[in-house]
Amino acid sequence: MSRRGDRDPYQFYPEDIQAPPQGLLPILRRIGPGVALSASIVGSGELIATTTLGAQVGYAALWVIVSSCLVKVFVQAELGRHAIASGETGLESFNHLPGPRWRVNWMVWAWSLLVLCTLLQIGAMLGGVSQVMHLILPAIPVNAWVVMFAVFTIAVLLGGGYERIERFAAFKAALFTLITFSCALLLVRQPQYFSWAQLAEGFTFQLPGQGLATAVAVFGITGVGATELFVYPYWCVEKGYARFTGPRGNDPRWEARARGWIRVMQVDAFASLVLYTLVTVAFYLLGAGILHGMGLVPAAGDMIKTLSNIYTQTLGTWSVGLFYLGAVIILYGTVFAATAAHSRLYADMMRLLGLFERSDYSARQRWRRVFLLLLILIPATLFLLIQSPVWMVVMGGLAQAVMLPVITFSTLYLRYRRLPREVEPSAFATGAVWVSALVMVFMVGYALVKMLARQV
Repeated sequence: MSRRGDRDPYQFYPEDIQAPPQGLLPILRRIGPGVALSASIVGSGELIATTTLGAQVGYAALWVIVSSCLVKVFVQAELGRHAIASGETGLESFNHLPGPRWRVNWMVWAWSLLVLCTLLQIGAMLGGVSQVMHLILPAIPVNAWVVMFAVFTIAVLLGGGYERIERFAAFKAALFTLITFSCALLLVRQPQYFSWAQLAEGFTFQLPGQGLATAVAVFGITGVGATELFVYPYWCVEKGYARFTGPRGNDPRWEARARGWIRVMQVDAFASLVLYTLVTVAFYLLGAGILHGMGLVPAAGDMIKTLSNIYTQTLGTWSVGLFYLGAVIILYGTVFAATAAHSRLYADMMRLLGLFERSDYSARQRWRRVFLLLLILIPATLFLLIQSPVWMVVMGGLAQAVMLPVITFSTLYLRYRRLPREVEPSAFATGAVWVSALVMVFMVGYALVKMLARQV
């Protein structure tokens, strides 16, 4: 028998079926997909877009940040529930939606176009990391660093599995969360940048006039963005939650196992919610307090130097090196995790297009390697052509924001039409997804109408 790590994580094996853990500590030992997801969540949206929004409008849009993090987790958990109960991948589930088809349905094609748009964000992060390294070693041009990071990422990911990504994500999340949250706490002690009255103004529930496009982009990519909602079921499958549950059949113990592993997944989803909400709010407060207070807004050429003020103005000038290190870790970590995730989904799309069978794991791996190359080379090329990380992040975020309501209503379709009745969610959980859908429609619709009105 082959080693467990060499087997296809997308297939069921009888020996993998196991009872779910009981009690909070045993459950916490089995979480992981949300940690892997946080590696792509805590990236350009937080360090670049969120901080830039704070720099543009001050504390006024704090409610956008908090609601962005809170409303999407319920959709994330429902997609995880469906993956565990059905054993289907994310794109496979959405491929059941009604509507136009050309070999696969419209939702799968929409996802593929969305990811192409978000490659602007990956390019921005490659550029941001390269700008940091250029500040440290000015003799090497930014564009040369972009090429080197692209080659390094390809080399690392070609042999990487889920466990490697999860470990890297845990390291990244722990390090930068602690440092950035500490800076936000120190901000409270600086009256020139912070007051509780200013903080309260952040919950007046008004969309800012200036920075409206950035606000919509931030809503699209902070918390669980549109692309991460597609990714989460894959990490749940690769972690093993569906295999541990086993296929639905005549086994009377299946329902108990399914509900148990769904409970583990829910703890995982909400644990990651706490993590990325703390980081996102911290970045926003630092941007709103320090950068807005100093009259600085990150721009193409001086983005990293401007952003470094969120550390140097709270910890002291000595911390500029610490910020550079953190920026490299957080931005490159997102490049690493997002590329690993999207290559898996594109490979799965090739399967759905009929290019290989579900059981052909070697073919899946070959396609994953092909897309690893493309998903690094295209963003690197985009940055070399555009050279504006802030603009690239905002454009990718707008595409994600527009897609969010579509994903949420599609999730509701799966809940009512495809989910096994034995594991149907509670009325509260279902209602929360409906509220999420309505909030997303309002946010995106209102913002788009306001932006179009300005063009008239």
